Amino acid sequence: MIKVGVVGASGYTGLELIKMLLNHPEFELSYLATTSGESMIEQLHTSLSGVVSMRVEKADPDAVVKHCELVFLALPHQASMGFAKEIIDKGVKVVDLSADYRLDVDTYEKTYCKHEDKNHLNDAVYALIEYYREDLKKAKLAAGPGCYPTATLLGILPFIPYIDTSAPLFIDAKSGVSGAGKKLSDMTHFVTINDNIFAYNPLKHRHAPEIAEKIEKVHGAKMNVNFVPHLIPATRGELISVYATLKQDIDPLEVLKERYAHERFIRIRENPVDVKSTAGTHFCDIFAAKNGNALFVNSAIDNLMRGASSQALAAANLMCGFDEGMGIPLVAYVP
Repeated sequence: MIKVGVVGASGYTGLELIKMLLNHPEFELSYLATTSGESMIEQLHTSLSGVVSMRVEKADPDAVVKHCELVFLALPHQASMGFAKEIIDKGVKVVDLSADYRLDVDTYEKTYCKHEDKNHLNDAVYALIEYYREDLKKAKLAAGPGCYPTATLLGILPFIPYIDTSAPLFIDAKSGVSGAGKKLSDMTHFVTINDNIFAYNPLKHRHAPEIAEKIEKVHGAKMNVNFVPHLIPATRGELISVYATLKQDIDPLEVLKERYAHERFIRIRENPVDVKSTAGTHFCDIFAAKNGNALFVNSAIDNLMRGASSQALAAANLMCGFDEGMGIPLVAYVP
């Protein structure tokens, strides 16, 4: 058994990781921590009462090195790199769920803040599994993609060779409130989000540079990415609609079926997708259609799972030589 830990165990993504790791056949959950202080995991997450009793420590890099062979960092940006740089060179593999290692340094510092661990940026592998699988098998540091970029990129990347990359790319994105994390804000207050839907940070959201950067890395195409996220009155789930201009005639569903023919966690749908069918799973459902040269791509994921925790676990599986789907739930939370 490989000993693994979760730093940031109090959050939603930390909880999803714990739930999967408890039943993982090759990983032993040996360390839990938060940056705020000590507790018991069943006190932080009452849903785990009667399931597991385990002390949650105050996060300490030396303790991680002592107890873990691999650690998941479910921390905010900046806090994550400050922690990771203390343990990477000491032999512990790291799967980071924050933005700290998923971007080139210029993009990161323009979008977030000054980077404190530039020495390890070149070691990081972007954990979009279907496009970086072989690199992840050799990685010691995996950088989990953002939830919005995951759903967007899985949907649009197969079409980049067929679209006019000089035309703007428009992305309409909708996410459940859990994507904002546990910290309460005016935007996530019950009376704000209940029976409501609204856009936030339109055309200025920090996931837009991530989407643009990864399109360029995979296909060498520079694109004008126009990204508009919306918050919806749901706990989890993410629905993406991408609009692009085709430069040649294609059958959109056939393009998807050909690109993802051997990808078991990508499901190509014959009709527009919904978020409920992916809830609690690692699946990404994708649909596409065209009207003349207008292309519509529609994708859905669970923002906490494929958008964060299950994608992190799939990366960890690959890093440790296991099947990427080991320990990952397959059946959606339906109804």
